[in-house]
Amino acid sequence: MRKSDKIIRLKLYSFFCYRLNAANFALSHLGMPLFYQHNINENTRLAIWHITEKEDFFLEKVPLKRNVSHAQKRLQHLAGRYLLAELFPDFPLEEILIADTRKPYLKDEKYHFSISHFGPYAAAIASSSHRVGVDVEKASPAVERIRNKFLSEGESDIAFEGLEKTGHRLRQLTLLWSAKESVYKWYSLGGVDFRAHIRWVPPYFMRKENGASLNFEFSKDKPVALSVFYKFFDDLVLTYIFT
Repeated sequence: MRKSDKIIRLKLYSFFCYRLNAANFALSHLGMPLFYQHNINENTRLAIWHITEKEDFFLEKVPLKRNVSHAQKRLQHLAGRYLLAELFPDFPLEEILIADTRKPYLKDEKYHFSISHFGPYAAAIASSSHRVGVDVEKASPAVERIRNKFLSEGESDIAFEGLEKTGHRLRQLTLLWSAKESVYKWYSLGGVDFRAHIRWVPPYFMRKENGASLNFEFSKDKPVALSVFYKFFDDLVLTYIFT
């Protein structure tokens, strides 16, 4: 290949990467820790971080205000907060407080945000204008053991009828568990019965310009219709909500 052809290809590749940065991009195949990012709108951003670094890397930017004794949980804690500053460089990490429901928040609500962890992955969503929730899970047999805690009999019947829409049984169950977790984090005030207060309603699956979603009715107080967006990375499930 001629040198000029290589330069042209490199420029095209750089332009392609730049365009991806404006919307959605996944970088895991490049071996980079920013596994996935989605700029939902100008005020709302979402990302997943693949945790490969040691604590010192995160501590350069993240204040460790909680005594987290378990090493893996401490890494997840640091990575989630580090990711908030990656989404919005002016995010005031030192001002994060913890509510009685264990939800982190900012007193002045400059940003609404939510964080989730699973194994070596941390996910975060933040917005200056929308209420948000996020969850990341990996499909495993453990979800079968808790199915009756978060799905009604009717929801289970519907879920297994539509297996062709999302792959296989465990992944379908994990998707619904994760989606309800995102709604729970979005609500943030606790006292939620996943079966009674978060009902999966028709149309059950939606395909929109901004992604695939599930429809729910949240009825802890007055009924609210919600769309929970989702994305699969093999057996890793990401769900999120913004209103």
